[in-house]
Amino acid sequence: MKNKGKILWVDDEIELLKPHIIFLQEKGYIIETATNGEDALDLVTSRNYDLVFLDEMMPGMGGLKTLSEIKNIRPELPVVMVTKSEDEGLMENAIGSKIDDYLTKPVNPSQILLACKKFLEGKKIESEYVSRDYIKEFNEISNQLTLNPSYEEWIEIYNKLVNWSIEIDEHPELGLKDTLYDQFRSCNVEFSKFIERNYRNWLESKNRPILSVDIVDKLLIPELQTNKSVFFLVIDCLRYDQWMGMENILRGYFNIRKQFYYSILPTATPYSRNAIFSGSWPDEIEKRFPEIWEQWEDDDNSRNKYENQFLINLLERRKLNLKPEPKYIKIIDPEFGKNIEQNILSFINNKLTSIVFNFVDMLAHQRSDSQLLKEIAPDESAYRSLTQSWFQHSSLLNILKTLSTQKNTKIIITTDHGSVRCLRGAKVIADKEAATNLRYKFGRNLKVEDKYAIIIKNPKDYHLPERGVTVNYIIAKEDYYFVYPTDYHKYLSQYRDSFQHGGISLEEMILPFVVLEPKI
Repeated sequence: MKNKGKILWVDDEIELLKPHIIFLQEKGYIIETATNGEDALDLVTSRNYDLVFLDEMMPGMGGLKTLSEIKNIRPELPVVMVTKSEDEGLMENAIGSKIDDYLTKPVNPSQILLACKKFLEGKKIESEYVSRDYIKEFNEISNQLTLNPSYEEWIEIYNKLVNWSIEIDEHPELGLKDTLYDQFRSCNVEFSKFIERNYRNWLESKNRPILSVDIVDKLLIPELQTNKSVFFLVIDCLRYDQWMGMENILRGYFNIRKQFYYSILPTATPYSRNAIFSGSWPDEIEKRFPEIWEQWEDDDNSRNKYENQFLINLLERRKLNLKPEPKYIKIIDPEFGKNIEQNILSFINNKLTSIVFNFVDMLAHQRSDSQLLKEIAPDESAYRSLTQSWFQHSSLLNILKTLSTQKNTKIIITTDHGSVRCLRGAKVIADKEAATNLRYKFGRNLKVEDKYAIIIKNPKDYHLPERGVTVNYIIAKEDYYFVYPTDYHKYLSQYRDSFQHGGISLEEMILPFVVLEPKI
């Protein structure tokens, strides 16, 4: 029989455990024994074990002391404490000493076997189930794609793909990452077709998903109807998979409710975030604030400087008179973020405080230009990990931890758009005044093959700013990015494998809207 692992069993009455030992040996485990803590430490020091069963009550060096010494020698070695006592204080001491599991005597063979499987075969068994379940899900999603999914079903598909991305991150040995990536790409092909068929109809229809322009009316205002102080946090350029890493950290502090909405096109800050705060389409904003679109280049800072004004105006139009007046904050550097972190409770008496965080968007842009960041985060999995690492040490997390101590507080977290890892270039013809964005462009006489992009000849059809009578837009599909013919191969190489936004993909368009309420 194949060796399933080597176990050290430490108990001063080891002879009484002979039936359990024989049972485990018959199951394929190698068992060695010791009758006291001193001998156990000598064995752990000189031999390699995969698991230790440790009696809590032994003469001489007791179980807790032995446990502590074992962990000093081999901190990674799992130890299961076995005791006659059910005393809560003893259990807490054992947990504090980094026990891995706890069994109460008399133990039965199935308990012992379960502990062995958990620590010695758990990863292998889990991997087998993950592989089996993913293949089943893969086939189900592939079948769904042939049935013309609705916008609700696309949210369901994307949710499944993200959950599998995170699950497969935990099991790199399965070699499923490339399979999942290919499925993501297949889904984005069909999703782009779905958006091309349906998006224009959504703009004038009541039977549509919640879009950026609906966020305040349909999702934020209902949360303002309670007597709680609402913090509305918008994290620029946050993908759903990145949010899931943050959510795992926040579950201990908050009760979490989550739903999804679709970003408007282009999935870029000047359009989607302005639409959130104003409740208006870009062409409607153009009529009220023509100066926003006077410059040709879409600069996030200059085109998003009216967000507070937009939100106050929208709430007034909805006859929602909040006192004191809503507060708006934009955090674009760590020092200012620290200042807000230290003073966040000064906003607790406001009915609504809106805070925009720009770090994730800055990370995406910096990765495009930095070879070092590309090496640190070479793919989506590493990009998720990098975002989570930032979050764990960020002012944002500390702000949320502080707010989690305030009972009459509600926190809403969302984003304006996501990003997609661009791996395929699409040649575009344009004049020298055309916008330089990689996932969408506007200008005169733009030309690109329609398999790479939606071509918008009349901006009003998509509620986009006209910027002049001869301007048209192109919006990239799937994971394409636009490259001009001049120095084509240079820029094709420069921007390949960068995270971009502005186009049509699951990652850019389907976005989380999350409500956090403190658990206290």
